[in-house]
Amino acid sequence: MKNFKTLLLACFTLLAMTSCYDDMDDNIIPATTLELNDFVWKAMNYVYLYKSEIPNLADDRFISIDEYETYLNSYASPEELFESLLYLPNEIDRFSGIYSNYYDLQNALSGTSLSNGIEFNLYYVPGSSAEIFGVITLVLADSPAESLNLQRGDFFRAVNGENLTASNYINLLSATSYTLNLATYSDNGTPDISDDDTVTLSGNSASLSKVSYTENPVHKTNVLNVGGISVGYLMYNGFTSEFDNQLNNAFAEFNAAGVTELVIDLRYNGGGSVQTAAYLGSMVTGQFTGQVFSKLFYNDNLSNNDTEYVFTGSINGNSINSLNLSRVYVLTTNRQTASASELVINSLSPYIDVVVIGENTVGKTQASRTVYDSPTLFSDSEANTGHTYALQPLVANSTNINNELVPSTGLIPDIELSESITNLGVLGDVNEPLLAAALADITGSGRPANLSESFSLELEEIRMPITPLQQDMHID
Repeated sequence: MKNFKTLLLACFTLLAMTSCYDDMDDNIIPATTLELNDFVWKAMNYVYLYKSEIPNLADDRFISIDEYETYLNSYASPEELFESLLYLPNEIDRFSGIYSNYYDLQNALSGTSLSNGIEFNLYYVPGSSAEIFGVITLVLADSPAESLNLQRGDFFRAVNGENLTASNYINLLSATSYTLNLATYSDNGTPDISDDDTVTLSGNSASLSKVSYTENPVHKTNVLNVGGISVGYLMYNGFTSEFDNQLNNAFAEFNAAGVTELVIDLRYNGGGSVQTAAYLGSMVTGQFTGQVFSKLFYNDNLSNNDTEYVFTGSINGNSINSLNLSRVYVLTTNRQTASASELVINSLSPYIDVVVIGENTVGKTQASRTVYDSPTLFSDSEANTGHTYALQPLVANSTNINNELVPSTGLIPDIELSESITNLGVLGDVNEPLLAAALADITGSGRPANLSESFSLELEEIRMPITPLQQDMHID
């Protein structure tokens, strides 16, 4: 028993994740599923943030090779084993993932995925507990949806002529291609949904197909002159490192315009690269170069890898375009503002005034990293050529300079305001409700008069399944 434990621990020395069991007996892992399960267990045993909470990941869990092999064989797939090793998956670890094709994973982390170009919210039709309608909240640039002239604020009630219901909406809206049947919403001129609000098919439709699409997360920039104040607006939809230069260019635009106040719209930003988040923080500021932006803390196996990210003055060999601000406004929602978006708020707060407008954020403080079946574990260059499985487990907790985590319940806004489905407004326009609230605070003019009472919270919301990558914060 002692010799087995010693051998098991040696398997993980210096991340040497080649199969120690293969060295003992070349016939120990004859089956593909067993080999995959072996990879999953060893990787999770070494890197998983919550290893100490999972008895089956303990270094002394198995007293013999036979017991270990029997354990692996008890799981029919690597997915089943992986899911069994997650810590409180409905509460704490809602974000780790396993992927059968790491090329798709790499593409997604780089901003490329299958998309028809729309994001939407779903609600029960007023007075119904079964029928569902949707409202488009975002149309991506140069996407199939934009080519069809779909707009933020468009309603839909059916797909392929079939009314959306609680039993069919996931299948209908997950299809690669479908026809969206548009609708109109009548609120009878009041914010009260109980006064016979209706959602009626308009007769118009749009046929959408998902294509390979690479999103530039710098969705929109604008410079607004409000009360003699130059205000920059940035809608930023993902911390994608491949677009760091485009992000820096946006801040060059703000610098050239003499921006003295900034509104960053992260309401649909589920996260992304930790390093890119540090770059964004450096662009907002500039007066803290070299100081700690955020920290990462790993499990005991990887504690020597604990990392500090600092405010920096350069990006990809170029100077960062910093605004040197002492205050920034951030727009949020409770469905999508997560991980790296929350990291920016949490990490800037000890240094400058961060005014959050919108809803309570998702509440994700952990970072993930792609793990391959390779000797170096975090690199695909020597990955096992027999399969393309990879893991994206939580591996570290992120804090600000004061060692404060993002609460699992999310960050509470300073000014609470939900989007109203009948008054979504145009993103970047001074009358868009969340931006208008920020501008009112900047100018000291109080709550804008054109903000209607939001009844979206009174409508019962339905959510499409969210994948871990939609609320990701990863280490490059």
